[in-house]
Amino acid sequence: MQIVIVGCGKIGTTVTEDFVAEGFDVTVIDKDPAVISAITNTYDVIGVCGNGVDCELLAEAGIAKAELLVAVTGSDELNMLCCFLARKMGAKHTIARIRNPEYNDQSLSFMRHHLDLSMSINPELLAAQELFKILKMPSAITVETFSRRNYEMVEVVLRPESVLSGHSLMELRKKYSAKFLVCVVQRGENVYIPDGNFVLQEGDRIGISATPTEIHKLLRQIGLMQKSAKNVMILGASRTAYYLSKMLMDNGSAVKVVDKDFARCEEFSALLPGAVVIEGDGVQQELLLEESIDRMDAFLSLTGMDEGNILVSFFAAAQGVPKVIAKINSNELGSMAEKLGLECIISPKKVISDVLSRYARALKNSLGSSKVETLYKLMDGRAEALEFIVTPDFPGLNIPLQNLNLKKNILISGIVRGRKAIIPSGSDVILPDDHVIVLGAGTQLQDLSDILL
Repeated sequence: MQIVIVGCGKIGTTVTEDFVAEGFDVTVIDKDPAVISAITNTYDVIGVCGNGVDCELLAEAGIAKAELLVAVTGSDELNMLCCFLARKMGAKHTIARIRNPEYNDQSLSFMRHHLDLSMSINPELLAAQELFKILKMPSAITVETFSRRNYEMVEVVLRPESVLSGHSLMELRKKYSAKFLVCVVQRGENVYIPDGNFVLQEGDRIGISATPTEIHKLLRQIGLMQKSAKNVMILGASRTAYYLSKMLMDNGSAVKVVDKDFARCEEFSALLPGAVVIEGDGVQQELLLEESIDRMDAFLSLTGMDEGNILVSFFAAAQGVPKVIAKINSNELGSMAEKLGLECIISPKKVISDVLSRYARALKNSLGSSKVETLYKLMDGRAEALEFIVTPDFPGLNIPLQNLNLKKNILISGIVRGRKAIIPSGSDVILPDDHVIVLGAGTQLQDLSDILL
């Protein structure tokens, strides 16, 4: 499948890396020759230097034969124009990054229709939605939803005092009344799809799947349930902070935002008059202490500086803030921060990458025995969780799961049938129109039939 990516910034580069890993034929366009040189030297892609709205350039990039064009430059308007031209020149699907809050749902709907956009993506809004889910369930480090929120997967870290440590999964299923499944475990650099004999250890990062009600029930039973964050401090009056603050305030939470840019503080106050906005350098510990950081339910560092976000987050954790989250775009710094003990990290480029990978994989398998509805990359990208909608030609229909010959490191972690969510056992079967959630480690699934040997 041929894909053209316009704009090779942080998000464009991440998407390029993922699409190449997926095996797609990728052509990248950027007006900076140094950027094109760097990305073509790193990845097996074709690079074209120039303006993404130049029709001759788009033709040179092979737009007429492209299945998908993704425009992720720094300009919303250029992205939209690029997608419009690409569709006129033969591209089958187009996706534009549109991040300005002034483009509301109504105007976006209008533009998608008249520009014939397949999808618009807003990294900051999607990141804010991810953060909001976590703040509603602070004991988790990530919360992924499936089948219109009828099924969830949460990741938690087993701390030294965890009651789960030292027990096999079979023992835990018998010990607790909640219906759940531990479907993936990261231990150090290794990721496991565990069976019933797998014994959990202190420090494990585990993925638990169940219905939202059963997950809450389990977290209460093991003493990990925390109330949703009601007093939140955010460092950095960014677009992500704006979207998140609005969601939190609409949900009844009190929000305090700190930023050293006076103009940005004024703009933020005008957009969200209910928020408390403080002009000041959030790196200064005295300021954070004066603003009662130690009384907050959650602290989020969302500035554009990864290093600063990490350092301030460690300070917040040292003040006893129950939930601390840092925005980190650098994979290397994110991994380093996690090893040093910073559990919860958000990366807007990763959120966008998941969305675009899901869309591209759904296009690729449109003639297969299932449809990709949801895709998440878990455990630092070492595992994937996919939701498939089953079509009548799936070869594993009506066969008990215990009799399916599954590939190694594959687990069917959930089945949603209508509104009924099923924690699968060996006697359960897959039926047409089921939503099937599959976990895979060290493999990429394009189609549900790929789980079978």
